[in-house]
Amino acid sequence: MTDDRRLARWAGALYLATFLTSFPALALKTAYLTGGAPTGAAAAGAVLELALAATCVGTAVTLYPITRRVSEARALGFVASRTIEAATIIVGVLALLSVVTLRAADESDTAAVAIHDWAFLLGPAFMSATNALLLGSVLYRARLVPRVIPLVGLIGAPLLLASSIAVLFGLWTQTSPVGALSALPIAAWELTLGIWLVAKGVRTVGAE
Repeated sequence: MTDDRRLARWAGALYLATFLTSFPALALKTAYLTGGAPTGAAAAGAVLELALAATCVGTAVTLYPITRRVSEARALGFVASRTIEAATIIVGVLALLSVVTLRAADESDTAAVAIHDWAFLLGPAFMSATNALLLGSVLYRARLVPRVIPLVGLIGAPLLLASSIAVLFGLWTQTSPVGALSALPIAAWELTLGIWLVAKGVRTVGAE
C-alpha cells in the first residue's frame, strides 16, 4: 500500500468517526439540555465531542501531505480551519459541563447554555462550510477523488454559510427545518468523502 493510500484511508476512517461521534453527542446533549436526561448523558456527550474534536484535526493532518502538493496555502488553511473548529467544539464542551455544575448547584444556567449554542453554530456550521471550501477546491482542482464528491461540498458550503448567517441574525434557528436542510449537502459531502477515501484512496499527483 502506498503512503498516499495509507494516509487517505486514515483520513477516511477519521471522517467516518466524525459521524460516529457527532450525531450521538448531539442527541445526548439535547436530551440533557432540553429533555431532562441525567447528567450521565451530558458526560457521555462531552466525551464524544472531545473525540470529535480530535478526529476533526486528524482529518486535516492526515490529508496535508497529499493536499499540499496541490496547494500548500489551502492545505494549511484546511488544517487551520479544522483546528479552529475543534477548539470551538471544546468551548462548547466546557459550556456543557458548566451547565452540569450550575444545575447541580441549583443556579441559573442560561449563560452557559447560550455559550454552548453559539459554539455549536460557529463550529459545526461556519467552520464546516469553510472546511468544505478549502478542501473541496483542492480535491476538485487536482481530481484526487471523483469531482462529484467535492462538488457537493462546494455547492453545500455557501448554502450552509448563508443559513448560518440567517441564524446569526435570528431569521431561524440552527435546528429548524430550514437550518437542518441547509446542512445536509455538507453532511453528504463529508460522509461520501470518508467512504471513498477508505475504499479507494486518492489519485497521486505531483506538485503544481
